[in-house]
Amino acid sequence: MTASIDSETLKQYLADDPPSIVNLAIKPHFEALSDKEKFYAHHLSVACFTGSRIVLRQVSPESEPIYDFIVALHEHIAGDYAKAAKDAGISQDDVDAYLNYAAQFLGNMGNYKSFGDSKFVPRIEPSKLKALAQLSSATQRLYEQFENAIYAGNDIAKLHLGYPSAGHVSTYYPESPDITKEDISGVSDFLEGKRLLPENTRIRQTKEGFEVLIASATKHPWAAERDLEESEWTLPDGKKVKLVFGDHNKEMNFIASHIGEAKLYAANDTQVKMTEEYAKSFLTGSLEAYKESQRQWIKDKGPAVESDIGFVETYRDPHGIRGEWEGFVAMVNKERTEAFSKLVEAAPKLIPLLPWKAEFEKDTFLSPDFTSLEVLTFAGSGIPAGINIPNYDDIRQNIGFKNVSLGNVLSAKAPNEKVPFIKDKDVDVYQKYRDPAFEVQVGLHELLGHGCGKLLQETAPGEYNFDIKNPPISPISGKPITTYYKPGQTWGSVFGPLAASYEECRAECVAMALGCDFSILQLFGFGDGKEDINGEPGDVLYSAYLQMARAGIAALEFWDPKSRKWGQAHSQARFTILRTFLNAGVEFCELEWKDDDLSDLTIRLERDRILDLGRSAVEEYLQKLHIYKSTADYDAGKKMYEELSNVEPFYENKVRPAVLQNKQPRKVFVQANTVIENDKVVLKEYEPSAAGMIQSYVEREWL
Repeated sequence: MTASIDSETLKQYLADDPPSIVNLAIKPHFEALSDKEKFYAHHLSVACFTGSRIVLRQVSPESEPIYDFIVALHEHIAGDYAKAAKDAGISQDDVDAYLNYAAQFLGNMGNYKSFGDSKFVPRIEPSKLKALAQLSSATQRLYEQFENAIYAGNDIAKLHLGYPSAGHVSTYYPESPDITKEDISGVSDFLEGKRLLPENTRIRQTKEGFEVLIASATKHPWAAERDLEESEWTLPDGKKVKLVFGDHNKEMNFIASHIGEAKLYAANDTQVKMTEEYAKSFLTGSLEAYKESQRQWIKDKGPAVESDIGFVETYRDPHGIRGEWEGFVAMVNKERTEAFSKLVEAAPKLIPLLPWKAEFEKDTFLSPDFTSLEVLTFAGSGIPAGINIPNYDDIRQNIGFKNVSLGNVLSAKAPNEKVPFIKDKDVDVYQKYRDPAFEVQVGLHELLGHGCGKLLQETAPGEYNFDIKNPPISPISGKPITTYYKPGQTWGSVFGPLAASYEECRAECVAMALGCDFSILQLFGFGDGKEDINGEPGDVLYSAYLQMARAGIAALEFWDPKSRKWGQAHSQARFTILRTFLNAGVEFCELEWKDDDLSDLTIRLERDRILDLGRSAVEEYLQKLHIYKSTADYDAGKKMYEELSNVEPFYENKVRPAVLQNKQPRKVFVQANTVIENDKVVLKEYEPSAAGMIQSYVEREWL
C-alpha cells in the first residue's frame, strides 16, 4: 500500500532554495607542496573522484543518469544558462530552480541527502525540466531514464533510504525489491561465519538465491588472490549464495591504475606498500589486502599529503555493514596540528578521568596520528568535519588508528548564516566561540571518543582478553559482567544498524564530559588550565554545550514521522544528548517559548551548572553507553538508546514543526581540480555557484 503525499509534507522534500554553496579553499596549502608531492596528490585525487560514480550507484537507481544529464546539459549549452532558458522557452526562475537542484545533487553525490538520507526533489516543474531536456538528443535520452524517478511520486516510503522490504530505497540490494531483512541477515551472517568482510559488497536476489557482488576491476580473480577460495555455497534452506566479482569494474580498474601512478611519487616505503595494497584490493576485491593498506596507512605518520580511499563508512546501508565509497586527499596544517598533538600526548592522563575502570579500557592507549588537514579532494556523498579510521576493530585495538580534523571544512562559512534557538543574550558568545568550541569537540570526539574503550572478547575458543574466572565488575550493576563478544563477532555485527548512531553518541558524550576539563581547553589556547567558567575558557565550554543542545533540537529535521525512524546517525545521537541535558532538570537546561507554535523556541542552559549538573548527567549516560558496548550487551544498550531516541508527541507535534520552519540549508562544497600542464601539476579553482560546481565536475572528464 502506498500513502499519497500531501503538499505540506512535500515541502520538506523540496531542494534547498537556494543551497548554501561555499568554496573548499585550499590554494596556499597546495602551492606549498613540492612538485613530487603535487603529482602524488593529483593521481590520488583522480582515483578518489573516479569513485564518485560508485557513490551514485550506491544511492539510488536514478542518480547515475541524473548526474550524466547535469553534465551533458552543461556541455551542450557551454554553461550559458540564460541562453538555455531562452531556447527552451522557460523563465530564469525555472533555470535557477534547476541549478539549485543540480548544485545540491552534486554536493550530495546523489538525490538523497547525505545527512539525513531523505530524497530531495527539484522545484522546477516537470514540463519545464522536460523542455530543458529537449535541447539535445543526449539530454533527452538521459531524461527518459529518470523522468518518473526524479520527483516525489506518491509513495512516501520511497523518499527515504532503508530496507527494501519496508518500502524504502537501497541500491546496496540492487534489482531486489522482494529481498527481506531476514534474507539480508541470513546471507550476511553466513558470510561473517566464513570470515568474508562485507564493506565492498552488495547483495542481489536471484531465482536460485543470492549473488554477492564484490567491487573489483577483474571479474575472475585467481583463487589465491581472493579472500575465500570457495565462491559458491548452498544454505540450509536450499538457496544458493554465489560470489560475483567485477562490481564497478570499469571504475575500480581506473582507480587502481591511478593509485599505481601515485606510487611512483610516494614519499617513503610505507606509502609504496600502502598504494600496492590499495591497488591489489581494488583489482581483486580482497578486503584482506585493503586491511593491510590500512595498517600501512596508520604507520605513515604525519605525511605532507594525507589520503585514504575505499569503502569506508557504513551509515547508509540499512543493515549497517556495507561501506560507501569515499576518498580524500589533503595537506597538513602544521600550526593547528600542534594543538591536536598536545591532546594526543595528554590522552593517557585524560582517559582515566572517564567514568569506568581500567578493565574496560585498552591495555595501552595506542597513540594515534592526529592532524589538522586542509582538504584538496573529498569524494563521497558528503564531507565530515573530522574522521577517525580505520573502522576495523582488530586494527584499532592492536595497531591503532588515525584522527583527522578537516580545517577548511570546519571554517567554511556561508554568508548570512542564521542560528535559530539561541537566546539573544547568548548570540555574541555563541558566534564568537562556536568554531573553537567545535574544534575542541571534534578533537575530543575523534581522538578520545572513538579512540577509547576495550571490547571484552573471547578472541578464539577458550581464549579471552579479560580474566574469565574473575570477570570485571560492571559499574552499572555492581556485579560481574556476564556478556562479551564471541569468536568472529564484531561490535558492528552485534549492534547491527544501531551501531553507527550509538558509537557517534558515545564519542560525543566523551567530548562533552572531557570538554569540562580546563587543562584540555588550555591545550587549545584557552586559559591557564585552572577552572574559569566565567572567563574565555568558560565561553568555549558554554558554546560547546549550547551547540550540542541546539544540534539536538535541529536533529528533529532528520526524524521521519511516517516511518518513525531517524535518517541520520549523528542527529539521533545529538537528540539523545539534548534529552540527557533536559533530564538533568530545569536547574540546568530547559526549552523556553511564549508563542503556541513555538516559533520563538530557545534554549536556556545555565552556564554555572555545567560543571556539576551538566557533566554528571552526561557521565552517567556515557558510562552506560560505554559498558553496554564494551560487554556486547545489545539488549540493554538498545533499550536505553531507543527510549532516549523516542520522539514523543511534544517533540513530534510542537518542536519538529518549529525546526522545519527554521531549517537552514546544509553547505555544499565546490572543490578544486588538479591538472597536468607542461609537466607540472596546477590547481584549478571554480566560482562558489551552481554553475561553478557543475563546471568542476564537467572538467573531471574521466568520471
